[in-house]
Amino acid sequence: MKAMILAAGRGKRMMPLTAQLPKPMLCVAGKPLIEHHIMRLKAAGITQIIINLAWQGDKIKTYFADGRAWGVTITYSQEVTGGLETAGGIIQALPLLGESFIVINGDVYSDYDVSALMQLHLQPKEAHIVLVENPAHNPDGDFTLSHLPTSSLRYTFSGIGRYQADFFEGLAPGIRPLGPLLREKLNEHLVSTELYIGQWDDVGTPERLSALNQQLAP
Repeated sequence: MKAMILAAGRGKRMMPLTAQLPKPMLCVAGKPLIEHHIMRLKAAGITQIIINLAWQGDKIKTYFADGRAWGVTITYSQEVTGGLETAGGIIQALPLLGESFIVINGDVYSDYDVSALMQLHLQPKEAHIVLVENPAHNPDGDFTLSHLPTSSLRYTFSGIGRYQADFFEGLAPGIRPLGPLLREKLNEHLVSTELYIGQWDDVGTPERLSALNQQLAP
């Protein structure tokens, strides 16, 4: 199975730290945030990784090259300036990804064991996403649990999930966010969810990055 790490975002909320650096290259516990994802994927047995690039993407490509130094194989999906949003980026990379694949946002930090996603038996056109408890910056959450559709409790999308390639069938290339698509497919019972209680941080602002580094400091 292959995995895609989303790294094409502009990272405007991280300014000035992202003035000349893509957000996934900001350091967490002494190494680039995206490196934590690569090593966690490798530990799960996933060694074929696709990374999409836009803003300052050359910094990622120069640092990781073909991934050989990390024991993985990295292929890059170059996007237009400004990026294609999450679903648009995945759609562009579909020829590289295969029939079923894992996707991880490059700007989150988590100890979620992605090998759990590899054990799922998804049907055609299905997806499975990981939800987490709502952080302070997203108190209202994003989605309800699929097995509790009438519940009023909403949780935050972690940016981690597994998708069948035909989940995106019929969608034209271009700029396309993922959230509306997930909501539509949830209503069609084509998205399953789980709630993860372990560590998860959206490294979205300099303050949250600093807090995470303090937390992880030895």
